[in-house]
Amino acid sequence: MNTQEKLQDIQVKPDSFECSVTADITVFGYVDGKLKILLIKRSLGHFKNQWHVPGGVMEEHETIEDCAAKVLFSLTGFRDIHFEQVKTYTALDRHPLKRVITICFYALVKPENHPLTLRDNITSIDWFDVDDIPNNLGFDHGKLINEAHSFVRNNLRDRLIVGELLPKEFTLHELQNLYEDILNVELDRRNFRKRIFQMDVLKNTGKKKQGVKGGPYLYRLK
Repeated sequence: MNTQEKLQDIQVKPDSFECSVTADITVFGYVDGKLKILLIKRSLGHFKNQWHVPGGVMEEHETIEDCAAKVLFSLTGFRDIHFEQVKTYTALDRHPLKRVITICFYALVKPENHPLTLRDNITSIDWFDVDDIPNNLGFDHGKLINEAHSFVRNNLRDRLIVGELLPKEFTLHELQNLYEDILNVELDRRNFRKRIFQMDVLKNTGKKKQGVKGGPYLYRLK
């Protein structure tokens, strides 16, 4: 086989293999010191009596980010949520109907800012502790949740990705508590603050938190 023939084998052609592409969004929340995951049950489709992360198919006119935003609003009512990509899943048997590739995203939100309501074709929607996820998950969503959770924890070690999990202004103690709850470790106070300040992502507001002993300063993200 010559070089030209090899190149032709990898070029996009009118009859190249095609498949469906979906966006799945692992939405994490933080309540009472616990990291939560949002799951839904649908009245239609495969695995309709099992729990899923919100997900849906990308249409011809959409980018995958457009699709993720559409899916979140359609299934949860959440709007204008910041999300980031985790991983692409391409296993041949992901979906029982046909070949489906999914791009998984994660979002970090404050559940109190996003009341849960049952949308069309959604029979149940609820928050679950990430260490107490239901066994009856549809598709490969257990894998998606576990790997998204690991992705968030690993990223948290290198950069500050708190999303909506903290108020706009917070103390260093509140920030450390968030880290400890998500990473499930106890952090040395002095080393933690040194690391956070090295990231250069916080701004001291000059204000102090009222009603707290010592009046700690309030910070916000730059």
